[in-house]
Amino acid sequence: MVGEKDLEAALDKVRANAAGPVAGVFGPDTVTWQIDREAVNFLGAGRALLLQLSHPWVAAAIAEHSTTFADPIGRFHRTFDIVFAMVFGSLDRALLSSRQLHRRHGMIVGQMPETVGPFAAGSRYYANDIPSLRWVHATLVDTALIAHDLVLPPLSAEERERYWADSRTFGALFGLRADELPADWSGFAAYTAAMVQSDTLTVSAAAREIATQIFTGARPWLRPPRWYRALTARMLPERLRAGFGFELDEGDARSADNALRWIRRVYPRLPERLRYVGPYQEAQARLRGELRPDWMTRCLNRAWIGRPQMDVRGGRSAGPSSAPSSSG
Repeated sequence: MVGEKDLEAALDKVRANAAGPVAGVFGPDTVTWQIDREAVNFLGAGRALLLQLSHPWVAAAIAEHSTTFADPIGRFHRTFDIVFAMVFGSLDRALLSSRQLHRRHGMIVGQMPETVGPFAAGSRYYANDIPSLRWVHATLVDTALIAHDLVLPPLSAEERERYWADSRTFGALFGLRADELPADWSGFAAYTAAMVQSDTLTVSAAAREIATQIFTGARPWLRPPRWYRALTARMLPERLRAGFGFELDEGDARSADNALRWIRRVYPRLPERLRYVGPYQEAQARLRGELRPDWMTRCLNRAWIGRPQMDVRGGRSAGPSSAPSSSG
């Protein structure tokens, strides 16, 4: 388990190695900013969620504690708000988000309603359990790179190592120690491959129900388009795709291929103002000394995080002079 003292010890190291109070944990020269600024990473959002649901503890926690069904847009905004604040926020904002996430996870405790894979019915799950956090962290890291490489030139081997070094720092914001994560990219790839083959990832009835509601549920206006569903299914390991019951016919494959062709042709030509996510553009404005992002960045932020400005909480700036808030 990651306790509060464990998290604070990890955050002390993050603070000591951060780019700066204004630049935040990573800063503009890192591969993490290069990757995470790309709006095209949204292509992998469905994959990351399904990989997380493949862990029975995560699926049970979402089924019993999440508002995914009642408020899917709100969950989307809260998730990206936390992740983007960790990556693109000021240092104080990133650390605040880390503590908020830990507090939320601390309230997510329950019992498995049925035996799934190695997890027995009645056994307790904890959102701050280290192996579970390690897997959720891995799904975000791995999927961001896969989505990036689907459309943009793949990273070099050296860039991948730098990206993984950043990702270990990102893991510290979850409270994960350095010795709880692989030392290099090849170790990370071996870990994800082993997890995919292990029965630790077993698609439960709860996971299938959540996936069905999200991808083919009763709200047509929220349902992802056919090409996105097909692309998401195709990015999953075959064993897990079968577990979720996804079947791809020729029409599905054609839909995904046509969409990818169009995206690969158009996306690299988009102006940066449309191509890069709002929180990245806000971070760049902060580095220029601007106290408030412009109207277009505020609009983009509303789409990505549900509010106009990332580094504001309760009407105050979350910059270097602000004390961390206890709000969740």
